Amino acid sequence: MSDSPQWFDEEAGPVVRPYALIRGRTRSSGDAFDLVATVRAIGDPPAELGPEQQLILRAARNPISVADLAVELDLPVGVIRVLLGDMRDNGLISVTSPSAGGSRSNERILKEVINGLRAL
Repeated sequence: MSDSPQWFDEEAGPVVRPYALIRGRTRSSGDAFDLVATVRAIGDPPAELGPEQQLILRAARNPISVADLAVELDLPVGVIRVLLGDMRDNGLISVTSPSAGGSRSNERILKEVINGLRAL
């Protein structure tokens, strides 16, 4: 038996669990981000940012929703929200909630859409 680690796929390399990226936290310091909140990069990124934060800043050069960021980075929304909270605290991004941008859609219509999606 060899003492070196064995990989099922030689090209995979080491795998980091998503929640290890956020040190096991489930919430950021601020408010939770709505899935349709718009994220935009601001300012110059510091050199010590991790690769995920750098990817977020690249993706957020143009406004992008929280849900789209999760898809773009292939990370759970909970992880994205914590990373975004840290980045907002450091002044690297701005986040605009949908309620701040105008009137909210009719709640009844949204519930009907959700029920229709569940029926699929």
